[in-house]
Amino acid sequence: MHQIWRLFDPRRTLMALLSFLFALALVIHFILLMSPGFNWISTSKAVAPSTNMSAMPPARTLN
Repeated sequence: MHQIWRLFDPRRTLMALLSFLFALALVIHFILLMSPGFNWISTSKAVAPSTNMSAMPPARTLN
């Protein structure tokens, strides 16, 4: 493994790898933003609150 680093400069290789991975992440995110099913920015799926919600559960009645 150490002979590979003799052929390639470690700093340039790691910077190239990080640049490629960052560009790949941007491409994947932009592809997801363009698809209507996975666009998390412009979708507003606000759900109306239910009318029967209360802070406390109903009181128990003793029989």
